[in-house]
Amino acid sequence: MAKFLHIADVHLGFDRYNSKVRTTDFFHTLWDVFDRYAIQAKVDFVVIAGDLFEHRMIQPAILNQAQLCLQQLQAAEIPVVAIEGNHDNCPYGTKTSWLRYLSDWGLLKLLEPGQGEDLYTPWNDETKRGGYIDLDCGVRVLGSSWYGAAAPKAIEQIAQAMIELPSGPSSNILLFHHGLEGQIARYSGALRYKDLLPLKEAGVDYLGLGHIHKHYAVDNWVFNPGSLEANNVEEGTFERGALLVDLDNGKVEAQLQTDYRQRPIVRLSLTLRGQEALEDIEGLAFQILNQAIEQKRITPARQPIVELRIEGQVGFDRLELDTRKLQNLLQNHCGALIFLLKYDVDNVAYGTPLADDADRHQIEREIFTDLLSANNVYKKRAPNLAAGLIDLKERQLTGEHEETLYTLVEQILTPPATSSSQTPSDHSR
Repeated sequence: MAKFLHIADVHLGFDRYNSKVRTTDFFHTLWDVFDRYAIQAKVDFVVIAGDLFEHRMIQPAILNQAQLCLQQLQAAEIPVVAIEGNHDNCPYGTKTSWLRYLSDWGLLKLLEPGQGEDLYTPWNDETKRGGYIDLDCGVRVLGSSWYGAAAPKAIEQIAQAMIELPSGPSSNILLFHHGLEGQIARYSGALRYKDLLPLKEAGVDYLGLGHIHKHYAVDNWVFNPGSLEANNVEEGTFERGALLVDLDNGKVEAQLQTDYRQRPIVRLSLTLRGQEALEDIEGLAFQILNQAIEQKRITPARQPIVELRIEGQVGFDRLELDTRKLQNLLQNHCGALIFLLKYDVDNVAYGTPLADDADRHQIEREIFTDLLSANNVYKKRAPNLAAGLIDLKERQLTGEHEETLYTLVEQILTPPATSSSQTPSDHSR
């Protein structure tokens, strides 16, 4: 029986959110996974099903991260077999990749199928080239390339080439960087399950996929571990991790492992009803955040990634909210490494029905009233304010002196006195 670790979509060098700490998260995660589920689990080998790197062109520090992690396995005498994904294959205009560099230095074995009749040649330790490798633990691992839209045709060619290979170990693994349809939304170009069946007929016992960052398994034959770390907040809800697999004469037992170092991701939402004043929004946002802290969804000491989505309707100009200031306040309050404030609201819409024969003055009055009613500060006085604005407009058109107009504006905006504000002499009258 062979035991191996299947990972994919590591994305070393991830650089979104403009955070160097977040970039190093992906290195620490890979290191921890290798330590726990390869070295401590004493696996026979590790497979990487594409996208070890985030970019085809990488910085020296990112290459160093990959080398350190792979040297960890090399010291434990655990071989690593890999294929290229769409993120880390050859940069445009070049004939090699950074995975090829790592392979040439003996830190992993990059399986690359050839062309035409020479699709699969056995791995050669001297040239460090080959399309498949027979491991001492009784497993044959076959590689593939990134095929994109040509994947269905490539599968047919791979299946035919497998049939023509010399006999070997009792268990066959094929690594293939492509997604299966129906696993996540908004993903075009995914393979249909029936597209994969020629591989099963050709003798593949374990089809190890990558590319989709969510874990799934089909018929105990197709396996995708998902990414080790989430590349965005939406992926924070995905089940994903590393697959620890036992393979014995074609029989598979695979367990998803998720207990390793990861950056926590928390998604929160606040729905506004249009009744809240502008000054209420900050307090409501802090209330949502404090609830998450009390429920231990957010642990400030762990510096999580937090997203707060503010949705719904507001009874004021939506641009009046200083989202940058609020975002900074909330981030400091919860200790988030990255705080994403998504502000997606609409202004409350009012529309008073108008008669078909309404004249210009009626239309004008109702428009002013509707606009004022959409603002929490003015909606209770909307009819009176609308009348005042119409009067102000008429006076301006007739050439009223500016000083008089300013005085009228002050009168319009001054709230009427209430009984509580009256003086004793007022009551005595």
